[in-house]
Amino acid sequence: MIINYIPKGVCSRQINIEIEDGVLKNVEYIGGCNGNLKGIAALVKGMKVEDVIEKLENIKCGMKNTSCPDQLAQALKQTI
Repeated sequence: MIINYIPKGVCSRQINIEIEDGVLKNVEYIGGCNGNLKGIAALVKGMKVEDVIEKLENIKCGMKNTSCPDQLAQALKQTI
């Protein structure tokens, strides 16, 4: 399954997600903090969707109510 998610309230403009059998196969952020987002994508690769949601949901960025990791969790929540 391929998901192209438009995040809200963060610097990144899009998150492209590939899921196979409930496991993240690939995550690509468009825009945002390039190095940090590549790091997040590498760390979650191979993880179960539910585990990623549990780890990343409700992480905040500065004074914002969300973050790029939280937006990934929100996108994944919509798929399950």
